[in-house]
Amino acid sequence: MTDGRSRRQVLKAAVAAGGAASLSACLDAIGEESVDRPTGTDDLSTLPNRQFAWDDVVRHDEYGNEQLPRHQILLYLTLERDGQPTDADRRQVERAFGSLNRAFEWSHEGVVWSVAYSPAYFDRYDESLPEDIDCPPPHSLSPFEQPTFDEQDMLVHLASDHADAVIAAEEALRGNRESANGVEFDASLSGVASLASDADRRTGFVGSGMPADRQSDLEGVPDDGPVPDASPLFMGFKAGFAQNQATEDRVTIRSGPFADGTTKHVARIRQRLDDWYGEQNFAERVAEMFSPEHADEGWVEGIGENLGDNSRVDETLDTIREQASESGRVGHAQKAARANRDEDGSVKLLRRHFESTDENVASLHFPSLQREMSSFDAVRAAMNGTDLTEATPVIRQRVNNGILEYIFVANRGNWLVPPLSKRALPRPR
Repeated sequence: MTDGRSRRQVLKAAVAAGGAASLSACLDAIGEESVDRPTGTDDLSTLPNRQFAWDDVVRHDEYGNEQLPRHQILLYLTLERDGQPTDADRRQVERAFGSLNRAFEWSHEGVVWSVAYSPAYFDRYDESLPEDIDCPPPHSLSPFEQPTFDEQDMLVHLASDHADAVIAAEEALRGNRESANGVEFDASLSGVASLASDADRRTGFVGSGMPADRQSDLEGVPDDGPVPDASPLFMGFKAGFAQNQATEDRVTIRSGPFADGTTKHVARIRQRLDDWYGEQNFAERVAEMFSPEHADEGWVEGIGENLGDNSRVDETLDTIREQASESGRVGHAQKAARANRDEDGSVKLLRRHFESTDENVASLHFPSLQREMSSFDAVRAAMNGTDLTEATPVIRQRVNNGILEYIFVANRGNWLVPPLSKRALPRPR
């Protein structure tokens, strides 16, 4: 206990607040005097050129489903100079990133991370991105959302199973301390890129028990604490089943100057779960999260652990309109899956979403990786389910239409994740 708070409460508050005092409180809570995690390497050839190659270095459950690092930080950074960055800027940024690689092992025990760049960043250059790079500026993806568009220059995404590691990495990268995990930093991002406002620093978490631990007095979650203890997400079910995720190979850009890169969409989504838990029983929540067939057949037990590595949503696609007409509901997962498959059946999107209590509101940060951003747009259009409102008048745009009644998009941003070899302020060609 620290100041009457539990260890978990201290770690939660520390990542959300950030800064030197939070790192100190975090270390006190875990009984350490300094950060002591596995260190990394200065030999970049030992690291994957694909910055998003996390699958081999994070935990997996017994079914082979990827278990994302429990603590995550998103830094939306703005360049401090107008116009194009200089070669000196580029060298400083690479030294900062190289220092981060030396300080922490590339794993969930150290820190896995990536840096991505917005279309607005590439607009600083006279040349445009190659025509085959499908990464337009962000835009609204439904007629009923009015998000703020994230058009900062850079997005640094830090993730670790250890709160002290992810905070220390951020502090050193931003130039607030000279070392992290016992490793001196050769440079930081300070003077080149910084947060334009506090709102550009966002945090989150994912993992069994973490949403339940954080649901008390949280805006968007009923006061009676309905989130199941075992659930990794506020809505009470597992997600990210291995057979329903794209592989890292599938989302990789294959050729051109950004080969081994990918595109990344990140949405920030507020959740209002009073009706989700207050007006829906378990079977109705299963029907709206997965499909009516999942509810009728009893395929989901508890948080869905029994599904293993496959949500079985593909089994429900051919009869989706009939299910909608008969039950008066349609499932979130089955709607989206209609546009999330290649001709050979392989999945297009690799989703790595995690929860947040930023601003004391139940929220979801939704990063999605895909080779072409248009693939994400198509999946979101299918998720809107506008066509299914014609199946029965009971299904309306936001009622009985998957989970749309309970989620509200606050921010959207599109990003290009370059390969590691071009991660420091890349030119468009």
